[in-house]
Amino acid sequence: MSPSVSLKELLARHTMTAGPETSRAQDDGVVQCLACGHRCRIQPGKSGVCLVRFNEGGKLKVPAGYVAGLNVDPIEKKPMYHVLPGHSAVSFGMLGCNFHCSFCQNWFSSQALRDQRATSSPTFCTADQVVELGVRYDAPIVTSTYNEPLITSEWAVEIFKRARPHGMLCGYVSNGHATPEVLEFLRPCAELFKIDMKCFDEKKYRQLGGVMQNVLDTIANARRMGFWVEVVTLVVPGFNDTDDELRRIAEFLVSVDADIPWHTTAFHPDYRMTSSPRTPVETLMRAHEIGRKAGLSFVYSGNLPGECGNTENTYCPGCGALLIERWGFSMRQNHIRNGKCPDCGRAIPGVWTRPTTA
Repeated sequence: MSPSVSLKELLARHTMTAGPETSRAQDDGVVQCLACGHRCRIQPGKSGVCLVRFNEGGKLKVPAGYVAGLNVDPIEKKPMYHVLPGHSAVSFGMLGCNFHCSFCQNWFSSQALRDQRATSSPTFCTADQVVELGVRYDAPIVTSTYNEPLITSEWAVEIFKRARPHGMLCGYVSNGHATPEVLEFLRPCAELFKIDMKCFDEKKYRQLGGVMQNVLDTIANARRMGFWVEVVTLVVPGFNDTDDELRRIAEFLVSVDADIPWHTTAFHPDYRMTSSPRTPVETLMRAHEIGRKAGLSFVYSGNLPGECGNTENTYCPGCGALLIERWGFSMRQNHIRNGKCPDCGRAIPGVWTRPTTA
């Protein structure tokens, strides 16, 4: 990048025009963005909250034609534990976010337009090149992740449309601050949705830059629409780790679907919270117990491999048989057969078989 060209200017050169699914023209050249729950009304020449979607001549211009991160990861790293265990996912991300969480674990990319310390930069590519990586590594999954994928949904859909003929499942790793409109836009070409439930307190959500109800609605709507949904709570000491708050998250998930997997994962000091303590093992064990008592079928501990007893594993909610054994991002054994427990025959919710090539 030339020192005379700012990152924002560079990204503005690599865009596409949003369609009616994710934008709405209003009076006096204003355009409303429908990609996330902020529903920004953007004046000509201005950007939305995310800083990467902007109004150019009454049209909403949105990111396209680059990645800031592109890797082949274990699907367990997303984390999605009920999707093709032991398989790989092509993971791509861009720049920017509609939140500004002080504990962000991917802030180098998510806060690149807000914080000069964030040093991620774009690598320009085509949608076909992203998919080709998955074909080369025989990865049956492609996910938009690292930054917030909702604000780059149009580019994700371009990639997903090219991935599906190769028999790839497509999904998001998101903060869930979505709109019904963007979910409708995504659903024809995406099946997977990992959603962060950061806390259960409206005031705290506003401190992060969002509205809690939008996330609650997204979890419920995505599940109703047939997305496979898994929910993650990064348990941050002093922020969201009380019994009451963890219980309210778990009870909400049960009210939507008790079979939604809930991952309670350990925080490590990062970004603007480098002096905060790591999440103790005891806290994750307590969260696991709270989730199970609330009625969730599947509660998992993450980011502390091997330290939280058997809470990384999947057990049959019917007979208690060990179905999947894990250690960190590694699957050690998988006993599920045809989507069922081999001992009692109970159907286990999830995506257990690769899609056929279209």
